[in-house]
Amino acid sequence: MTGTNDAREATRAKALKRKDRAIPGTLAPLYAAGFTTAFGAHSIAAGLGAETGNIGLGLLTFGVILALYDVAEVILKPVFGSLSDRIGSKPVVVGGLVAFAVASAFGFFATTPVVLGLVRLGQGAAASAFSPASSAAVARLAGPAAAGRYFGKYGSWKGLGYVLGPLLGAGLIGTGGFPALFAALTAVSLAAALWTLFAMPRLPVLTRPRYTAMDLIRQTSQRGFLIPTTALAAATGALGVAVGFLPLLGASLHLPLIGSMAVVAVLALSSTLTQPVVGRLRDQGRITDRAGMAAGLLLIAAGIAALAILPLPATLYLAAVVLGIGIGIATPLGFAHLAGTTPPERMGRTMGTAELGREIGDSCGPLIVGGIAAALSLAAGLWALAFLVAGCGALCLVLLRPRRR
Repeated sequence: MTGTNDAREATRAKALKRKDRAIPGTLAPLYAAGFTTAFGAHSIAAGLGAETGNIGLGLLTFGVILALYDVAEVILKPVFGSLSDRIGSKPVVVGGLVAFAVASAFGFFATTPVVLGLVRLGQGAAASAFSPASSAAVARLAGPAAAGRYFGKYGSWKGLGYVLGPLLGAGLIGTGGFPALFAALTAVSLAAALWTLFAMPRLPVLTRPRYTAMDLIRQTSQRGFLIPTTALAAATGALGVAVGFLPLLGASLHLPLIGSMAVVAVLALSSTLTQPVVGRLRDQGRITDRAGMAAGLLLIAAGIAALAILPLPATLYLAAVVLGIGIGIATPLGFAHLAGTTPPERMGRTMGTAELGREIGDSCGPLIVGGIAAALSLAAGLWALAFLVAGCGALCLVLLRPRRR
């Protein structure tokens, strides 16, 4: 009898080891989905800036078309996150990637601002589906014990999309115009959809209780949700400011165009390299969510303050490295904390709502800095953002409860 029990235990241990080895393969298509949304958003944004004259875009129309992607995400991410809880993450991820491919294919005919705006809106709506569903699937497949490690890798691949998006977008447009860029986006999203369809396991739909509007308000106002979501919004807001204002600062310092663009690439590369390391240290218990998020946000605030104090080319690149490290610390820890404190049956809704918080931060950061810069100075706008981000870091340190191990 004892021998039988020992054999069962050995078989179970082998099964667990096989399962652990299978995790990277099942999550890899989700990394591709994260890369797709970042690559799609930033490659087209860069292309629009380069081709405004060729397709008759004024500054206002240019701004509206850029915003349509984010508007769709703000409205639809919580909706699709909840849908992934009801029908499962896999069909939402696959369907969203296919829809992204279809919207990108219509970009072949985007010869007017109206058609281009519709394409941009369609891509944003599609990304609203597979982005929160992918985050929810990463959380469920990795589990609380490995959430930091795999969210670090997921964020790293997104960061790679931010780095390569403008560079590849510019190269594709230079080679074959917008049709070449949209053809590449169609191919990438279709490949990611097929990969997800065949490689990602179908996660069972979990029974969940009926939630009222008051339940939703109570759950989203709890510290375990509100504080990490605020940290994610602050980090993303700083990223949005950096992407827009670092090249502007570089131009004001008389850096060549490639030098100004390289600053953003340095930031993204710094974040990409940081996230997997931080996630692994978190899972090993060497970094706590509370202290890590606070430290990441304080690093971001320090990088922004350095730009306000001493706007020099060397400071610009040093601040980009510091900002990238800070964003790379706060982002995987924020998502991992949400994954570890959310019941699996409502993981999609939580991730969708957290993504909504990030989109709000992404919109508000540049608005705050730009508004204060217009009224006072760019340095004043950067100081305001630095104080806000540092305040969010203090909130993490004071209010966030340690996660249960």
